[in-house]
Amino acid sequence: MFFNSKPKDNEVLVKVHATAANAADLHLLRADPFLVRLDSGLLKPKNQILGADIAGRVETVGRNVKQFKPGDEVFGDISACGWGGFGKYVSVPENILVLKPANISFEEAAAVPMAAVTALQGIRNTGQIKPGQKVLINGASGGVGTFAVQIAKSFETEVTAVCSTSKMDMVRAIGADHIIDYSKEDFTQNGKRYDLIIGANGHQSLSDYKRALSPEGMYVCTGGTMAQIFESMLLGPLMSMGGNKKIRNMGSAQPNQKDLVVMKELLEIGKIVPVIDRTYPLSETAEAIRYLEEGHARGKVVITVAH
Repeated sequence: MFFNSKPKDNEVLVKVHATAANAADLHLLRADPFLVRLDSGLLKPKNQILGADIAGRVETVGRNVKQFKPGDEVFGDISACGWGGFGKYVSVPENILVLKPANISFEEAAAVPMAAVTALQGIRNTGQIKPGQKVLINGASGGVGTFAVQIAKSFETEVTAVCSTSKMDMVRAIGADHIIDYSKEDFTQNGKRYDLIIGANGHQSLSDYKRALSPEGMYVCTGGTMAQIFESMLLGPLMSMGGNKKIRNMGSAQPNQKDLVVMKELLEIGKIVPVIDRTYPLSETAEAIRYLEEGHARGKVVITVAH
């Protein structure tokens, strides 16, 4: 593919070694919801190449770049600066990248940025998590969910994970204290209460989620179907009135270097371990997207880039 070999003054040119497929790629690809076209291009997409997560090696740097040098291994979420991860090279501002931890591969690093920062901001910023709380992650086996389980554990909380039968062992391996098989048990009906519920996926109604909250608990929607997301945005504030139980939608994650540094530090000490379901070569990116769209991935779907 063609690329500009001379990055701008504040940019670095990255040779991409791995990238990852995200639900955000699907939303842009399908223009679902249609409102995404107002930002991404009404008649044709502004960004011709999708891909938000990248991990690779710095090739060249702009003259004002201070943080990186050629040869540095980096990773980051480039969705705020034009996308383009599904390619062999991309030029991006230096302030969205972080040095890749030496103890993980490019593939593992590519699995992290968007999903992990989404989980972090939903749990820490919107959910205002506190040590000792009882936390439930609904959709614990997906991209955001696997990171949410581990991030919640890093805050010294008691974590219950909700997933399917076939994924219980994997979720247990990443640290969940309790696991609920949603095909056999409805956590909103079993009488247990949680201080924080993270909805990374699932089919429960807002009233069901509210029932499962402790008296001052909070539900945070971090993903799911468009209907679930809009329901939490529109009805959440109304359902939070007149009581101490809160229904929140975290909105879109805000990629930033500071939060990615937090994830880097957790990766380096082994508190976070990326879960990768499948890897595809760049030539099979369409197949990777199709597999992600089926909704059965355990953790992340990663795309490798050969050079």
